Amino acid sequence: MPPSLESENMKKRVNVSFLKDFGILIVFVVLVIALSIISGGTFSTPRNFINILKQTSVNGILAMGMAFVIISNGIDLSVGSIVALSGVVACMFAHPADSGAGQYPFFVPILIALLMGSLVGLFNGSLIAYGGIPPFIVTLGSMTIVSGLALIISGGSPIYNVTSAFEAIASGKTPLLSIPYLAIYMVIVVVICAFVLNKSVFGRRVYAIGGNEVAATVSGINVKRLRVIVYTISGFLAGFAGLLVASRTITGSPTAGKSYEMDAIAACVIGGVSMSGGSGKWYGVVIGSLMLAVISNGLDILRVNSNYQLIIKGFIIILAVLMDIKGKGKKA
Repeated sequence: MPPSLESENMKKRVNVSFLKDFGILIVFVVLVIALSIISGGTFSTPRNFINILKQTSVNGILAMGMAFVIISNGIDLSVGSIVALSGVVACMFAHPADSGAGQYPFFVPILIALLMGSLVGLFNGSLIAYGGIPPFIVTLGSMTIVSGLALIISGGSPIYNVTSAFEAIASGKTPLLSIPYLAIYMVIVVVICAFVLNKSVFGRRVYAIGGNEVAATVSGINVKRLRVIVYTISGFLAGFAGLLVASRTITGSPTAGKSYEMDAIAACVIGGVSMSGGSGKWYGVVIGSLMLAVISNGLDILRVNSNYQLIIKGFIIILAVLMDIKGKGKKA
């Protein structure tokens, strides 16, 4: 191949790589600027940006767990139901002493919520890895099971009357700059997940089994055990998200996580995580979560009907998946 042609091909590859990695960021910045102009400045106020951070936080945490699953070439439809169940159970153990039920130590509802999420994730991962059942079927079934458990445990009604300490878990702000605790939790989760995916052997193996499971198995990776861990991580973060939702709303609602799984999947797909597994960046997931929050917030400010918002979100997801498929086709 002539040097000039080889150089031109290399430039093309660099441009494609740049657009793939930073295109979503460019789109996000343009979207923020456009909404700021259209809303007459209402969108770009500091108070509204804080609201966007709050709206992003729960979905961002869920999306990071979902990213592990999708990168490993799986799917988890149960995270929304886990949010509901963990929130209900956490609130049941967060009643104040004067409620007649006795008061448990502060850490008990936190541990219970995380344990519930982890157990559901472990259940999903075990059936998928050792039962040979497709992830879609397993997590669809567990979504229904967990949703039913949340309704049974709560008696079909929201759980109220929690301690002020439990409420403060997600409702507080830092003394300096008044940054919501929710945003801080998301940043901590993102930093840990980014480190695991990029810098650890475990993270490289997650990408490996998503890219080519047969090759990963041949290279000595315990694929089954890895899948169990991946789904347990997703369940754990869903339990954490459920705890935060219950704390923020001061309620353990058995229907709290409705459609949360769709938003988490959408954040991953919009952020460039391939639905066929093996590729995706942590920062893309963060930008995807922010973009969904920005779109919802901006459309609310512009008083767009919530039903139309669902249609817009659906088209965005389809477009993101289409771009991923086309991108892989060109690469091949």
